Amino acid sequence: MTRRVIALTAAGTLAAAGVAWAQSGAKATAQLQPTKGSTANGTATFTERTGKVLVEVKVSGLAPGAEHGFHVHEKGDCSSGDGMSAGGHFNPLNKPHAHFTTTDRHAGDMPALRADASGNASVAVELDVITVTDGPTSVVGRGLIVHAQPDDYKTQPTGNAGARIACGVIQQA
Repeated sequence: MTRRVIALTAAGTLAAAGVAWAQSGAKATAQLQPTKGSTANGTATFTERTGKVLVEVKVSGLAPGAEHGFHVHEKGDCSSGDGMSAGGHFNPLNKPHAHFTTTDRHAGDMPALRADASGNASVAVELDVITVTDGPTSVVGRGLIVHAQPDDYKTQPTGNAGARIACGVIQQA
């Protein structure tokens, strides 16, 4: 009986340690600020774990009930006022722009933000192309952009998502 209790306790401790390890990892954050004429703002957290990055985003000030394109861009620069200083989509692997669930896509292709009736949106998704740790697909130091329009996931290289209404720089946490 004592051996069984010890074995179960050890197994429970190892399982808890495994859960903690899977949930921890390199982290980065971005504070999304409105571009000129916009009210969109929010936060994003990127947590690398077990070969994927969990992206958690909360944005407010969006067009109520609308869908907005959302991408990682190549430059961590929001100085232009219109978000254009963030450059194009982050695409270190030279892939076509596509839906974020497609294997052959930009590293910066993300899920759309769907605003509720109050103009708020949140997304939590695991992505497999980007990293938070050093390397060619690291999002650290890149721009994070919310667009005015939906992403059609087809038009190259941008998805025809329109103006940039919020911009943030992804920084190591």
